[in-house]
Amino acid sequence: MEKNLTTGSVLKTVLYFSLPYLLSYFLQTLYGMADLFIIGQFNGVESTTAVSIGSQVMHMLTVMIVGLAMGATVMIGQAVGANQKEQASHAIGNTILLFMTLSLVLTLLLLLFVRPIVQVMATPIESVSGAIAYLTICFIGIPFITAYNIISSILRGMGDSKSPMYFVALSCLANILLDYLFIGLLGMGAAGAALGTTLSQTLSVLFALCLLLRKKAKIQIPLSFKELRPRKSILLGLLKVGVPVALQDGFIQISFIVITIFANQRGLNDAAAVGIVEKIIGVLFLVPSSMLQSVSALCAQNIGAGRHERARLILYYASAMAILWGAAAVILMQLDAERFIGWFSDNQTVVLLGGQYMRGYVWDCILAGIHFSFSGYFCAYGWSGISFLHNSLSIVCARIPLSYFASRYFTNTLFPMGLASSVGSGVSVLICVGVFLWLNQRQQKQQRQEKQQSLAG
Repeated sequence: MEKNLTTGSVLKTVLYFSLPYLLSYFLQTLYGMADLFIIGQFNGVESTTAVSIGSQVMHMLTVMIVGLAMGATVMIGQAVGANQKEQASHAIGNTILLFMTLSLVLTLLLLLFVRPIVQVMATPIESVSGAIAYLTICFIGIPFITAYNIISSILRGMGDSKSPMYFVALSCLANILLDYLFIGLLGMGAAGAALGTTLSQTLSVLFALCLLLRKKAKIQIPLSFKELRPRKSILLGLLKVGVPVALQDGFIQISFIVITIFANQRGLNDAAAVGIVEKIIGVLFLVPSSMLQSVSALCAQNIGAGRHERARLILYYASAMAILWGAAAVILMQLDAERFIGWFSDNQTVVLLGGQYMRGYVWDCILAGIHFSFSGYFCAYGWSGISFLHNSLSIVCARIPLSYFASRYFTNTLFPMGLASSVGSGVSVLICVGVFLWLNQRQQKQQRQEKQQSLAG
């Protein structure tokens, strides 16, 4: 299951590793989209809004867990690249210990604060009970979400991006079937959507554990219960990379939630339109998101092996692929956004507002693809603080204030609110490119100095 990613064609390596990532993200995105699509067939706008708001909260929690797991992917990847088996096994054991403890604490806290969370989201009164039911059930499933991401981050750090794809494929299929059972046949509404999601995630984890036990002999890194013993240096290393990424992803999602609150305050139709577009954008963001994770895992192994030029080539190829995808998404949505919005609602007002929001938001697919790739590169070096910085500045200086301004002064259209997110990503791109050029110059200067010292010696 361990795979060396430091040799061979860079383009082929990026494609080979990122494609399973892309498919995994696509299948995960189908979770929320399936919930919205199916509940839209059997229930009204109030249930659609409840699931939209609840799934947005869960998405924020999930991406923060994934962000924190970046520390494991990077640490394991660097150890594998440097052929340090013992260090890799220590990182795996402490990752399991850290995340399972965190998931239990998080579950208890969130269950206590489910009602305040729904209130903070400015949930329309018609959707409050559904949102509470949805979040309560999903919060109970947090340990399973965490377990899936632990296993996935470990495998990806070892160069295996295919197995996590198989795990989520089973979960996605189960979720769709269970949604039709609980929402359609049993009429459970938003609670049924949450129950289907939670049970399908449980199945995914059980399948992952069974597959790992079958392939245990193929794992070249020794694993045992003694690796669960806390090691301060390992835990600090995991947190050093993971915490800034988790906070960054959390701030990004909070900014989206704030935008959702702005939309909710404008009325039920605006809230439903924004919620639907967020789900579609989730699909369009598959390539940028897969590039972030792929670049971090691929570059980590190459950095561990001392192949820094190859790491830069990985960044260039990933950015180019993300830009091409984003350009295609922009063209498609500018031509016929309403068709896609109409898949989730037959309310013509919702469709019209959703088309407006999408046409402004979709430009973010290009810009986010660029700064996501740079973030993956920075994280692979352990510089996740840079990623946190540029995202925080883009949120505080552009995304939230511009969204607020648009919501207050452009009351007849959602287009400016959508465009605010794109402007925020533009700020991130400028910062990323500037920091990359500065770091590159610094590295080259250090290399010249080291070369001169070696010649003088």
